[in-house]
Amino acid sequence: MYDYDLLVVGSANADLVIGVERRPGAGETVLGSDLAVHPGGKGANQAVAAARLGARTALLARVGDDAHGRLLLDSQREAGVDTVGVLVGGAPTGVALITVDPSGDNSIVVSPGANGMLTPQDVRAAGCLFQGSRVVSTQLEIPLETVVEVVRNLSPDSRFVLNPSPPLPLPREVLAACDPLIVNEHEAKVILGGPAVGDTPEDWARVLLAKGPRSVVVTLGSEGALVASAQGVRRVPSVKVSAMDTTGAGDAFTAALAVRLGAGESLPEAATYAARVGAVTVTRKGAQVSFPTAAEVAELRCADPGDDSGAAGRASDSDSASGERGGGS
Repeated sequence: MYDYDLLVVGSANADLVIGVERRPGAGETVLGSDLAVHPGGKGANQAVAAARLGARTALLARVGDDAHGRLLLDSQREAGVDTVGVLVGGAPTGVALITVDPSGDNSIVVSPGANGMLTPQDVRAAGCLFQGSRVVSTQLEIPLETVVEVVRNLSPDSRFVLNPSPPLPLPREVLAACDPLIVNEHEAKVILGGPAVGDTPEDWARVLLAKGPRSVVVTLGSEGALVASAQGVRRVPSVKVSAMDTTGAGDAFTAALAVRLGAGESLPEAATYAARVGAVTVTRKGAQVSFPTAAEVAELRCADPGDDSGAAGRASDSDSASGERGGGS
């Protein structure tokens, strides 16, 4: 019996968000809205998203001994995340500077802060969390050497989910553990070592699989997502909604996918559900505050029972909920 449905190992940032009419060019200054401060970071986001869906969730992360760190701890606990693995001190809490334009699209710059101090030793010291977790998820806003140590400390029966964002070339040891590796087009190109091989996402997924992952998910923006494994390659339809803010949508997608895989669903089934979770997320402002409960996801599914994709509020200029544009903190 596992203590946790999902253990998230990753970053925790304070998101400093400003709305802008358009993002500035080089050397340009633009005026924006009042500054808003929200709890964020890809790791913390995924933990909150999973907990709000009802999963028993733990977070292994590091924050500073400062106001931003307390904000993040309070947010995790309010969502029901077990924070026994959250370490405090060593550096200021990480910060993400985010601009959001009227279309809901965002640009993000991250100052890692304490995230860069999450070490392989911290992972080894948290062995009981790994032994007690059905699925372990991580990202690359923490040091790559720490991610490698996560792989080395997995329980034999645990499933490992990696969203390599921001992308870096990955060691074979990490690639071989991924089930799945979740990438968008940009991340796929980095991991492939240059321009994506082939002209289609199906080609990219097959080449990525050949590098060692047990399965791959490629998010495709308005085209939905693609899942690939030894059982074949399959498209998952997009869920289109009128987007307000894509911040955190990729994290919500990843968390939902990990939770449903841990519950025994197939990769296509889990990805379809994850797309619905992302769909609700992008219709609300902010990251963690926008993540839906399982009941809210069910309401979206029932909004148009004749549409197998579960879409609601379709619009020609909509954004996808698969996480292609909504990554980051």
